[in-house]
Amino acid sequence: MPIHPAVAAKLPLLDGVPSFEALVTDPAFRDRMVQFMTPSVGNPPPVVKTREETAAGVHVRVYSPSPEDADGRPCLVWLHGGAFKMGDLDMPEADWVAREVVTRTGATVVSVDYRLAIPYPAPHDDVVAAVRWVRDALAPSRVVLGGASAGGNLAAGAALRLRDDDGWVPAELALVYPVLHPELPPPSASLTRRMAEVPPILHFPPDEVRTITEDFLGGPASSADGYAMPGLAVLEGLCPTLLLTAEYDDLRPSGEKFAAALALAGVDVRHVQIPSMLHGFLGLPSAIEPVDQALRLVAGLLA
Repeated sequence: MPIHPAVAAKLPLLDGVPSFEALVTDPAFRDRMVQFMTPSVGNPPPVVKTREETAAGVHVRVYSPSPEDADGRPCLVWLHGGAFKMGDLDMPEADWVAREVVTRTGATVVSVDYRLAIPYPAPHDDVVAAVRWVRDALAPSRVVLGGASAGGNLAAGAALRLRDDDGWVPAELALVYPVLHPELPPPSASLTRRMAEVPPILHFPPDEVRTITEDFLGGPASSADGYAMPGLAVLEGLCPTLLLTAEYDDLRPSGEKFAAALALAGVDVRHVQIPSMLHGFLGLPSAIEPVDQALRLVAGLLA
């Protein structure tokens, strides 16, 4: 499918911008950055009850349906993306997703403020600690662990660690446009054609992915283990997994290869490609139908 009109209409704003970092940090591009980041459709995200907590030393934000408390309800533990070095609990990919899931399901969402720009295993350890806190302190009826992009990596790695160390896994995993391999698998010819329609500053070329990986690992990509890069892991015994990829995304081959590996390992996996979307689409309003589709799929895991 073509790039969604709500996204395509914003792409000319990127003409002449040398990099995404320049778009965000250079004052010369501030007006364009604001226009690019401001949704052109939809309403503000739903209002739900929130509270800040410290989960085994990790800052988390708990979202729950008002006026009920979080304890005992199904719970989504959610991890935002940002290349392991950016992002926070207020970004739409964290805050909007949490509010949407709570409103759609009546469940609880715990959004994890894992450490950034600190090499593995620090962020991995934060996620494992937060999931254990949710499991043991909130005592939810069902735990779903999920994340987007780098957060998808951390979610899968934490589930593997909990399988091996605790003999326990979440009820489900939800991985959205994740990066799971230290080196990106080669793209298909059809993906290469699609990515030609995407401005260069929204690409993830192999050298950039390698730099992100090495920064995360604090060393060469060859030093990764299966908890840091779950595409290298033994996957047998992992929980059922929903894996969503974006049609226009250089990282799509990593998700596709991981889905195939899960199936070969006997893991119940459902892979859905979200049409007409670019990487990071969970930062867009749910008024955009493919975003709503993705949110419906994630919310369905909490039933």
